[in-house]
Amino acid sequence: MSTVRIAPEIHLVMDTDLGLVAQEREDVLLYSLAPVYEKLDKLDLIAEDLINSLSPSRPLLNTWPGREHTSYIAGFYTNAWYGIVVGFFFFGMVLLYLYLQSVIGGA
Repeated sequence: MSTVRIAPEIHLVMDTDLGLVAQEREDVLLYSLAPVYEKLDKLDLIAEDLINSLSPSRPLLNTWPGREHTSYIAGFYTNAWYGIVVGFFFFGMVLLYLYLQSVIGGA
């Protein structure tokens, strides 16, 4: 937010953002909120990135372009691998049970 002095001798200033012409006063302080807005924009990007991290098809803030579906593919292969391992474990338990039944039942 910036102000322009229109007529310094009669203390007139104009706010360039609003286009408002007013009298300059000594008892009013004017602070620029531009640094605060920059920080809020950065926090908004971080918050949006946090929301995007919950979806496997959304790009993240600090990733290479074209890696939108990487976590989806990684999750698919990870779950497939765990499914295969658990399936082999149960299949092995069934085979062990059948083998023990044949050994114990045959005696």
